[in-house]
Amino acid sequence: MLAPALADPDPVLIFEHGTLYATEADLDDESAVGSVGAASDIDHAAVRRRGDDVSLITYGGSLPKVLAAAEALAAEGIAAEVLDLRVLRPLDDAAIMATVARTHRCVVVDEAWRSGSIAAEVSARITEQLFWDLDAPVARVCSAEVPIPYAAHLEAAALPQVDDIVAAARQVVGVRA
Repeated sequence: MLAPALADPDPVLIFEHGTLYATEADLDDESAVGSVGAASDIDHAAVRRRGDDVSLITYGGSLPKVLAAAEALAAEGIAAEVLDLRVLRPLDDAAIMATVARTHRCVVVDEAWRSGSIAAEVSARITEQLFWDLDAPVARVCSAEVPIPYAAHLEAAALPQVDDIVAAARQVVGVRA
């Protein structure tokens, strides 16, 4: 996403999540540096996994956890759609509303606190625009409202984890563990 940010005539801020630095993945041919389609779309959210039962909406460092949660849910027969927001301002309302309109259930995952977070804003927009389409209240999985601890085990306790996301999705879908 750096190349389109540099090419954009407007100021663009890129937030890098430190835990993603060591992450490895294969790039498809269109994403390869120097290819014709190399530029990522910095205007729209991206569906990272298709599903019909519940929408999992996230961004940044939470994305790998949400994808892992979607895999765990798939093993239980719950098809979760994963929407990667990628851009936080402006939010891609059309993509958010499209995924929730399709699944009628939503879990928003954010490493920020629940109060005043992106998760709160996304939840509010969904409720304002799609209230009558929802089959369950919008759920949020956020960090504990404490300063993030340095110790790894305490940090893991404060941040959203795969099990938390799976539990929230089960509750929204109406499946007991």
